[in-house]
Amino acid sequence: MRDPLPLMIFAAGFGTRMRELTAARPKPLIPVLGRPLIDRALDLAREAGCAPVVANTHYLGQMIAEHLSGTGVLISDETGLILETGGGLKKALPLLPGPAVMTLNPDAVWRGPNPLALLRAAWDPQRMDALLLVQDAARVRGRGAKADFVLAPDGRIERAAGRGGVLYLGAQVVKTAPVADRPEQVFSLNAVWDGIIAAGRAYGLPYAGDWCDVGSPEGLAAAETMLGA
Repeated sequence: MRDPLPLMIFAAGFGTRMRELTAARPKPLIPVLGRPLIDRALDLAREAGCAPVVANTHYLGQMIAEHLSGTGVLISDETGLILETGGGLKKALPLLPGPAVMTLNPDAVWRGPNPLALLRAAWDPQRMDALLLVQDAARVRGRGAKADFVLAPDGRIERAAGRGGVLYLGAQVVKTAPVADRPEQVFSLNAVWDGIIAAGRAYGLPYAGDWCDVGSPEGLAAAETMLGA
């Protein structure tokens, strides 16, 4: 059995697309069929054996920290400055030991195989510096069908550049060195991926189950419909 990988849950966003639903509550605490998004993310982490688990916080971060108290989840506090995905991961690296880390966006729901377990099983550090879970853009729920990447027959990904392709589902494995080596404090993981793509070491793993983005009230309704079906 493979050793567990650490997991970073990105919980620092403002959730502005949720409109009034996040006026007094951070998006990770919004319930889907009665269960908060971040608890659903932790269910996946526990099932996949991820350890340790870290969540970053910014907007209404104390509410998230209090909600996670006693769960064993470590908090990377970004109260002073929102760092974006790359900067947030870089700040949290001292809490995430090892040469690779999993990351998960909690603002989505899944129906089907555990996405983190799938990534762990498919991860090959000899060939890969990043492995992103993806799905045909035409299949996704809760957001538009604009593609992020094109998936080659050998599994490598390239930027879609307006072409039809696959959407990133917010779950990945990525080596920590390309993140730690960035000189900036605030940056997106897109900057890290671009370098890995250019080196031919970025791969996509298609997800055969159902996935729904929960970034808007419409997405929340779609997610509850999907899970209730």
